[in-house]
Amino acid sequence: MDFSWVIDTFFALFAFTLIILMVPGFAMLEAGLVRTKNVTTVLTVNTMIYIVASLVFFFWGYTLAFGGWDGSSMSMYAAFLFQMAFVGKTVNIMSGGVSERTKVIPLAIFTIFMAGLIYPLIVNWTWGADMLKGTFLDISSMHDLAGSTVIHSTGAWALLAAILIIGPRKGKYKDGKIRVYPASNIPLVVLGAFLLWIGWFGFNGGSVGSISSKEAANTVALVVMNTNNAGLIGGLIVMILVYLQYKKFDITMILNGALGGLVAITAGADVVSPLSALIIGAIGGALVYYAVPFFDKLKLDDPVGALSVHLINGIWGTIATGIFAKDVSLMAQIKGVIVVGIFAFVASYIIIYIINKIVPFRADEDSEIEGLDVSECGIEAYPEFKRAI
Repeated sequence: MDFSWVIDTFFALFAFTLIILMVPGFAMLEAGLVRTKNVTTVLTVNTMIYIVASLVFFFWGYTLAFGGWDGSSMSMYAAFLFQMAFVGKTVNIMSGGVSERTKVIPLAIFTIFMAGLIYPLIVNWTWGADMLKGTFLDISSMHDLAGSTVIHSTGAWALLAAILIIGPRKGKYKDGKIRVYPASNIPLVVLGAFLLWIGWFGFNGGSVGSISSKEAANTVALVVMNTNNAGLIGGLIVMILVYLQYKKFDITMILNGALGGLVAITAGADVVSPLSALIIGAIGGALVYYAVPFFDKLKLDDPVGALSVHLINGIWGTIATGIFAKDVSLMAQIKGVIVVGIFAFVASYIIIYIINKIVPFRADEDSEIEGLDVSECGIEAYPEFKRAI
Protein backbone atom coordinates (compact mmCIF):
# COMPACT_ATOMS: atom_id res chain seq x y z
CA MET A 1 0.00 0.00 0.00
CA ASP A 2 2.70 2.48 1.00
CA PHE A 3 4.87 1.43 -1.94
CA SER A 4 2.20 2.19 -4.55
CA TRP A 5 1.38 5.47 -2.76
CA VAL A 6 5.02 6.55 -2.92
CA ILE A 7 5.50 5.48 -6.54
CA ASP A 8 2.34 7.25 -7.70
CA THR A 9 3.32 10.37 -5.76
CA PHE A 10 6.69 10.40 -7.47
CA PHE A 11 5.03 9.78 -10.84
CA ALA A 12 2.68 12.74 -10.35
CA LEU A 13 5.57 15.01 -9.37
CA PHE A 14 7.59 13.87 -12.39
CA ALA A 15 4.64 14.44 -14.72
CA PHE A 16 4.08 17.86 -13.10
CA THR A 17 7.69 18.79 -13.88
CA LEU A 18 7.32 17.73 -17.52
CA ILE A 19 4.11 19.74 -17.89
CA ILE A 20 5.77 22.84 -16.45
CA LEU A 21 8.25 22.60 -19.34
CA MET A 22 5.26 23.67 -21.43
CA VAL A 23 5.42 27.12 -19.78
CA PRO A 24 8.69 28.01 -21.53
CA GLY A 25 7.38 25.98 -24.47
CA PHE A 26 4.45 28.32 -25.04
CA ALA A 27 6.64 31.33 -24.26
CA MET A 28 9.36 30.41 -26.77
CA LEU A 29 6.91 29.34 -29.49
CA GLU A 30 4.91 32.56 -29.23
CA ALA A 31 7.99 34.78 -28.85
CA GLY A 32 9.44 33.29 -32.01
CA LEU A 33 6.25 33.71 -34.03
CA VAL A 34 5.54 37.38 -33.20
CA ARG A 35 7.49 40.39 -34.43
CA THR A 36 10.59 41.53 -32.55
CA LYS A 37 8.86 44.62 -31.16
CA ASN A 38 6.42 42.47 -29.15
CA VAL A 39 8.65 39.64 -27.89
CA THR A 40 9.20 40.92 -24.33
CA THR A 41 5.46 41.45 -23.87
CA VAL A 42 4.71 37.90 -24.98
CA LEU A 43 7.29 36.54 -22.52
CA THR A 44 5.87 38.72 -19.73
CA VAL A 45 2.32 37.55 -20.43
CA ASN A 46 3.36 33.89 -20.32
CA THR A 47 5.18 34.42 -17.03
CA MET A 48 2.18 36.28 -15.61
CA ILE A 49 -0.19 33.47 -16.61
CA TYR A 50 1.85 30.83 -14.79
CA ILE A 51 2.02 32.95 -11.63
CA VAL A 52 -1.58 34.21 -11.52
CA ALA A 53 -3.34 31.06 -12.76
CA SER A 54 -1.41 28.81 -10.37
CA LEU A 55 -2.13 30.94 -7.31
CA VAL A 56 -5.82 31.33 -8.16
CA PHE A 57 -6.09 27.56 -8.62
CA PHE A 58 -4.39 27.06 -5.25
CA PHE A 59 -6.66 29.42 -3.34
CA TRP A 60 -10.02 28.26 -4.70
CA GLY A 61 -9.96 26.86 -8.25
CA TYR A 62 -8.82 23.37 -7.30
CA THR A 63 -11.51 23.00 -4.63
CA LEU A 64 -14.19 24.19 -7.06
CA ALA A 65 -12.97 21.68 -9.64
CA PHE A 66 -12.53 18.60 -7.46
CA GLY A 67 -14.51 19.34 -4.30
CA GLY A 68 -11.52 19.07 -1.98
CA TRP A 69 -8.04 17.62 -1.49
CA ASP A 70 -7.61 13.84 -1.46
CA GLY A 71 -4.45 11.98 -0.38
CA SER A 72 -5.73 8.42 -0.52
CA SER A 73 -3.89 7.17 -3.61
CA MET A 74 -0.95 9.63 -3.55
CA SER A 75 0.17 12.71 -1.66
CA MET A 76 -2.56 15.33 -1.86
CA TYR A 77 0.14 17.91 -2.55
CA ALA A 78 1.37 15.94 -5.56
CA ALA A 79 -2.20 15.52 -6.80
CA PHE A 80 -2.73 19.28 -6.53
CA LEU A 81 0.54 20.17 -8.27
CA PHE A 82 -0.25 17.85 -11.17
CA GLN A 83 -3.66 19.43 -11.71
CA MET A 84 -2.29 22.93 -11.17
CA ALA A 85 0.16 22.38 -14.02
CA PHE A 86 -2.76 22.22 -16.46
CA VAL A 87 -4.69 25.34 -15.57
CA GLY A 88 -2.49 27.98 -17.16
CA LYS A 89 -2.50 26.22 -20.53
CA THR A 90 -6.06 27.37 -21.22
CA VAL A 91 -4.95 31.01 -20.97
CA ASN A 92 -1.66 30.38 -22.83
CA ILE A 93 -3.75 29.26 -25.80
CA MET A 94 -5.91 32.36 -25.61
CA SER A 95 -3.11 34.89 -25.01
CA GLY A 96 -0.96 33.59 -27.85
CA GLY A 97 -3.76 34.03 -30.34
CA VAL A 98 -4.31 37.69 -29.45
CA SER A 99 -0.62 38.59 -29.32
CA GLU A 100 0.76 41.88 -30.66
CA ARG A 101 -2.29 43.99 -29.80
CA THR A 102 -3.35 43.17 -26.24
CA LYS A 103 -2.11 44.62 -22.95
CA VAL A 104 -0.89 42.68 -19.92
CA ILE A 105 -3.31 43.89 -17.20
CA PRO A 106 -6.62 42.89 -18.87
CA LEU A 107 -5.09 39.51 -19.73
CA ALA A 108 -4.16 39.11 -16.06
CA ILE A 109 -7.73 39.89 -15.03
CA PHE A 110 -9.11 37.35 -17.47
CA THR A 111 -6.61 34.79 -16.17
CA ILE A 112 -8.23 35.09 -12.74
CA PHE A 113 -11.66 34.27 -14.19
CA MET A 114 -10.38 31.40 -16.35
CA ALA A 115 -8.35 29.78 -13.57
CA GLY A 116 -10.88 30.49 -10.84
CA LEU A 117 -14.23 29.96 -12.57
CA ILE A 118 -14.47 28.83 -16.21
CA TYR A 119 -11.86 26.07 -16.21
CA PRO A 120 -12.66 24.69 -12.71
CA LEU A 121 -16.36 24.38 -13.59
CA ILE A 122 -15.57 22.49 -16.79
CA VAL A 123 -13.18 20.22 -14.89
CA ASN A 124 -15.87 19.64 -12.26
CA TRP A 125 -18.37 18.55 -14.90
CA THR A 126 -15.93 16.12 -16.54
CA TRP A 127 -13.13 14.97 -14.21
CA GLY A 128 -14.22 16.21 -10.79
CA ALA A 129 -17.12 16.22 -8.34
CA ASP A 130 -19.57 16.70 -11.22
CA MET A 131 -22.20 19.29 -10.37
CA LEU A 132 -24.16 18.30 -13.49
CA LYS A 133 -24.52 14.63 -12.50
CA GLY A 134 -28.02 13.37 -13.22
CA THR A 135 -29.08 16.40 -15.27
CA PHE A 136 -29.62 16.55 -19.02
CA LEU A 137 -26.30 18.40 -19.26
CA ASP A 138 -24.36 15.55 -17.63
CA ILE A 139 -21.14 15.09 -19.64
CA SER A 140 -19.25 12.93 -17.15
CA SER A 141 -19.34 9.98 -19.57
CA MET A 142 -17.25 11.87 -22.14
CA HIS A 143 -13.79 10.29 -22.33
CA ASP A 144 -11.16 13.02 -22.37
CA LEU A 145 -7.95 11.61 -20.91
CA ALA A 146 -5.92 14.81 -20.64
CA GLY A 147 -8.15 17.50 -22.08
CA SER A 148 -8.57 17.73 -25.85
CA THR A 149 -11.86 19.40 -24.95
CA VAL A 150 -11.44 20.27 -21.26
CA ILE A 151 -8.19 22.17 -21.81
CA HIS A 152 -7.39 22.73 -25.48
CA SER A 153 -10.86 23.52 -26.79
CA THR A 154 -11.71 25.53 -23.67
CA GLY A 155 -8.73 27.80 -24.18
CA ALA A 156 -9.41 28.08 -27.90
CA TRP A 157 -13.10 28.94 -27.42
CA ALA A 158 -11.93 31.74 -25.13
CA LEU A 159 -9.51 32.82 -27.86
CA LEU A 160 -12.28 32.92 -30.46
CA ALA A 161 -14.34 35.14 -28.15
CA ALA A 162 -11.34 37.41 -27.58
CA ILE A 163 -10.55 37.76 -31.29
CA LEU A 164 -14.16 38.68 -32.07
CA ILE A 165 -14.07 41.41 -29.41
CA ILE A 166 -10.51 42.71 -29.84
CA GLY A 167 -10.18 42.42 -33.62
CA PRO A 168 -7.14 41.80 -35.85
CA ARG A 169 -3.72 43.43 -35.74
CA LYS A 170 -3.45 46.77 -37.51
CA GLY A 171 -2.92 46.27 -41.23
CA LYS A 172 -3.38 42.50 -41.18
CA TYR A 173 -6.39 42.56 -43.50
CA LYS A 174 -6.29 45.52 -45.87
CA ASP A 175 -7.76 46.13 -49.31
CA GLY A 176 -8.98 42.55 -49.48
CA LYS A 177 -5.48 41.15 -48.97
CA ILE A 178 -3.99 39.16 -46.11
CA ARG A 179 -0.68 40.60 -44.95
CA VAL A 180 1.82 38.01 -43.74
CA TYR A 181 3.91 38.98 -40.74
CA PRO A 182 7.02 36.77 -40.74
CA ALA A 183 8.16 35.04 -37.56
CA SER A 184 10.92 36.91 -35.75
CA ASN A 185 12.96 33.97 -34.47
CA ILE A 186 12.68 30.51 -36.02
CA PRO A 187 15.08 28.84 -33.54
CA LEU A 188 12.79 29.93 -30.69
CA VAL A 189 9.77 28.51 -32.52
CA VAL A 190 11.51 25.14 -32.85
CA LEU A 191 12.68 25.17 -29.22
CA GLY A 192 9.20 26.09 -27.99
CA ALA A 193 7.46 23.43 -30.06
CA PHE A 194 9.77 20.67 -28.80
CA LEU A 195 9.45 21.81 -25.19
CA LEU A 196 5.69 21.51 -25.64
CA TRP A 197 6.15 18.09 -27.26
CA ILE A 198 8.26 16.84 -24.33
CA GLY A 199 5.81 18.32 -21.84
CA TRP A 200 3.00 16.40 -23.55
CA PHE A 201 4.44 13.11 -22.28
CA GLY A 202 3.69 14.30 -18.73
CA PHE A 203 0.46 15.93 -19.85
CA ASN A 204 -0.99 12.71 -21.28
CA GLY A 205 1.07 10.07 -19.52
CA GLY A 206 0.52 11.57 -16.08
CA SER A 207 -3.23 11.72 -16.68
CA VAL A 208 -3.38 7.93 -16.41
CA GLY A 209 -3.12 8.68 -12.69
CA SER A 210 -1.00 5.73 -11.61
CA ILE A 211 2.08 3.79 -12.61
CA SER A 212 2.46 1.54 -9.56
CA SER A 213 1.03 -1.64 -11.10
CA LYS A 214 1.97 -3.62 -14.19
CA GLU A 215 -1.30 -2.72 -15.91
CA ALA A 216 -1.02 0.97 -15.09
CA ALA A 217 2.62 1.13 -16.19
CA ASN A 218 1.71 -0.52 -19.49
CA THR A 219 -1.10 1.99 -20.05
CA VAL A 220 1.27 4.88 -19.37
CA ALA A 221 3.74 3.48 -21.91
CA LEU A 222 0.96 3.08 -24.49
CA VAL A 223 -0.21 6.64 -23.88
CA VAL A 224 3.29 8.08 -24.30
CA MET A 225 3.89 6.06 -27.48
CA ASN A 226 0.51 7.06 -28.97
CA THR A 227 1.17 10.68 -28.03
CA ASN A 228 4.58 10.75 -29.67
CA ASN A 229 3.42 8.93 -32.80
CA ALA A 230 0.47 11.29 -33.28
CA GLY A 231 2.85 14.24 -33.15
CA LEU A 232 5.26 12.58 -35.56
CA ILE A 233 2.64 11.75 -38.16
CA GLY A 234 0.95 15.16 -37.81
CA GLY A 235 4.25 16.87 -38.61
CA LEU A 236 4.97 14.49 -41.49
CA ILE A 237 1.59 15.06 -43.12
CA VAL A 238 2.04 18.84 -43.07
CA MET A 239 5.61 18.48 -44.33
CA ILE A 240 4.27 16.57 -47.35
CA LEU A 241 1.32 18.90 -47.95
CA VAL A 242 3.33 22.11 -47.75
CA TYR A 243 6.00 20.74 -50.10
CA LEU A 244 3.44 19.52 -52.63
CA GLN A 245 1.83 22.96 -52.73
CA TYR A 246 4.85 25.28 -52.48
CA LYS A 247 7.89 23.06 -53.20
CA LYS A 248 9.35 24.40 -49.95
CA PHE A 249 9.39 23.31 -46.31
CA ASP A 250 7.73 25.72 -43.85
CA ILE A 251 9.04 24.71 -40.43
CA THR A 252 6.41 26.77 -38.59
CA MET A 253 3.60 24.92 -40.34
CA ILE A 254 5.32 21.55 -39.89
CA LEU A 255 5.62 22.11 -36.14
CA ASN A 256 2.01 23.31 -35.89
CA GLY A 257 1.02 20.10 -37.69
CA ALA A 258 2.86 18.10 -35.05
CA LEU A 259 1.17 20.09 -32.29
CA GLY A 260 -2.19 19.48 -33.97
CA GLY A 261 -1.55 15.74 -33.85
CA LEU A 262 -0.60 16.01 -30.17
CA VAL A 263 -3.79 17.90 -29.33
CA ALA A 264 -5.90 15.40 -31.25
CA ILE A 265 -4.55 12.33 -29.42
CA THR A 266 -4.86 13.96 -25.99
CA ALA A 267 -8.45 12.78 -25.50
CA GLY A 268 -8.03 9.10 -26.27
CA ALA A 269 -4.37 8.11 -26.06
CA ASP A 270 -5.20 5.49 -23.42
CA VAL A 271 -8.09 3.81 -25.25
CA VAL A 272 -7.09 3.72 -28.93
CA SER A 273 -4.68 1.39 -30.70
CA PRO A 274 -1.30 2.58 -32.02
CA LEU A 275 -2.65 2.40 -35.59
CA SER A 276 -5.69 4.48 -34.63
CA ALA A 277 -3.40 7.02 -32.96
CA LEU A 278 -1.50 7.41 -36.23
CA ILE A 279 -4.75 7.98 -38.14
CA ILE A 280 -5.97 10.51 -35.56
CA GLY A 281 -2.64 12.36 -35.64
CA ALA A 282 -2.46 12.36 -39.44
CA ILE A 283 -5.92 13.88 -39.77
CA GLY A 284 -5.00 16.33 -37.02
CA GLY A 285 -2.00 17.56 -38.96
CA ALA A 286 -4.02 17.92 -42.16
CA LEU A 287 -6.71 19.86 -40.31
CA VAL A 288 -4.13 22.37 -39.10
CA TYR A 289 -2.78 22.84 -42.61
CA TYR A 290 -6.19 23.69 -44.06
CA ALA A 291 -7.56 25.54 -41.01
CA VAL A 292 -4.84 28.22 -40.89
CA PRO A 293 -5.80 29.83 -44.26
CA PHE A 294 -9.48 29.22 -43.50
CA PHE A 295 -9.38 31.36 -40.36
CA ASP A 296 -7.43 34.03 -42.22
CA LYS A 297 -10.16 34.16 -44.86
CA LEU A 298 -12.64 34.76 -42.04
CA LYS A 299 -10.35 37.61 -40.84
CA LEU A 300 -9.81 35.92 -37.49
CA ASP A 301 -6.27 37.09 -36.79
CA ASP A 302 -4.37 34.40 -34.87
CA PRO A 303 -0.59 35.00 -34.98
CA VAL A 304 0.35 31.57 -33.61
CA GLY A 305 -2.30 29.37 -35.25
CA ALA A 306 -3.90 28.45 -31.91
CA LEU A 307 -7.43 28.14 -33.30
CA SER A 308 -6.22 25.68 -35.92
CA VAL A 309 -4.13 23.65 -33.48
CA HIS A 310 -6.22 23.72 -30.30
CA LEU A 311 -9.85 24.38 -31.29
CA ILE A 312 -10.12 22.30 -34.44
CA ASN A 313 -8.06 19.43 -33.07
CA GLY A 314 -9.54 19.61 -29.61
CA ILE A 315 -12.90 18.94 -31.25
CA TRP A 316 -11.51 16.36 -33.67
CA GLY A 317 -9.58 14.46 -31.00
CA THR A 318 -12.58 14.18 -28.70
CA ILE A 319 -14.86 12.96 -31.48
CA ALA A 320 -12.16 10.65 -32.86
CA THR A 321 -12.00 8.91 -29.49
CA GLY A 322 -15.67 8.02 -29.92
CA ILE A 323 -14.95 6.72 -33.41
CA PHE A 324 -11.84 4.63 -32.74
CA ALA A 325 -12.19 3.50 -29.10
CA LYS A 326 -14.25 0.36 -28.45
CA ASP A 327 -16.07 1.30 -25.25
CA VAL A 328 -16.51 5.04 -25.74
CA SER A 329 -19.85 6.48 -26.87
CA LEU A 330 -19.59 8.75 -29.89
CA MET A 331 -22.73 10.61 -28.81
CA ALA A 332 -21.27 11.21 -25.34
CA GLN A 333 -18.17 12.67 -26.98
CA ILE A 334 -20.19 14.96 -29.24
CA LYS A 335 -22.37 16.06 -26.33
CA GLY A 336 -19.28 16.90 -24.29
CA VAL A 337 -17.82 18.96 -27.12
CA ILE A 338 -21.07 20.92 -27.51
CA VAL A 339 -21.72 21.57 -23.81
CA VAL A 340 -18.16 22.64 -23.07
CA GLY A 341 -17.97 24.67 -26.28
CA ILE A 342 -21.13 26.65 -25.60
CA PHE A 343 -20.23 27.32 -21.97
CA ALA A 344 -16.56 28.18 -22.61
CA PHE A 345 -17.35 30.52 -25.50
CA VAL A 346 -20.34 32.29 -23.93
CA ALA A 347 -18.74 32.67 -20.50
CA SER A 348 -15.46 33.89 -22.01
CA TYR A 349 -17.22 36.31 -24.34
CA ILE A 350 -19.24 37.87 -21.52
CA ILE A 351 -16.24 38.16 -19.19
CA ILE A 352 -13.89 39.52 -21.86
CA TYR A 353 -16.57 41.98 -23.04
CA ILE A 354 -17.04 43.34 -19.52
CA ILE A 355 -13.31 43.53 -18.78
CA ASN A 356 -12.76 45.25 -22.13
CA LYS A 357 -15.29 47.95 -21.20
CA ILE A 358 -13.46 48.67 -17.95
CA VAL A 359 -9.82 48.01 -18.89
CA PRO A 360 -9.50 47.82 -22.69
CA PHE A 361 -7.62 44.78 -23.96
CA ARG A 362 -6.43 46.57 -27.05
CA ALA A 363 -3.34 48.75 -26.97
CA ASP A 364 -3.67 52.18 -28.57
CA GLU A 365 -2.67 52.55 -32.21
CA ASP A 366 0.66 54.28 -31.52
CA SER A 367 1.71 51.56 -29.07
CA GLU A 368 0.76 48.83 -31.53
CA ILE A 369 2.79 50.46 -34.29
CA GLU A 370 5.80 51.12 -32.05
CA GLY A 371 5.56 47.72 -30.39
CA LEU A 372 4.09 46.73 -27.06
CA ASP A 373 7.51 46.08 -25.54
CA VAL A 374 8.07 49.82 -25.15
CA SER A 375 4.65 50.77 -23.75
CA GLU A 376 3.93 47.65 -21.69
CA CYS A 377 7.35 46.54 -20.45
CA GLY A 378 9.92 49.24 -21.12
CA ILE A 379 12.35 46.52 -22.19
CA GLU A 380 12.99 45.49 -25.78
CA ALA A 381 13.98 41.89 -26.50
CA TYR A 382 16.35 42.90 -29.29
CA PRO A 383 17.39 46.52 -28.54
CA GLU A 384 20.36 46.43 -30.93
CA PHE A 385 18.04 45.89 -33.90
CA LYS A 386 15.64 48.34 -35.45
CA ARG A 387 12.08 47.45 -34.50
CA ALA A 388 9.84 45.95 -37.16
CA ILE A 389 6.86 47.89 -38.42
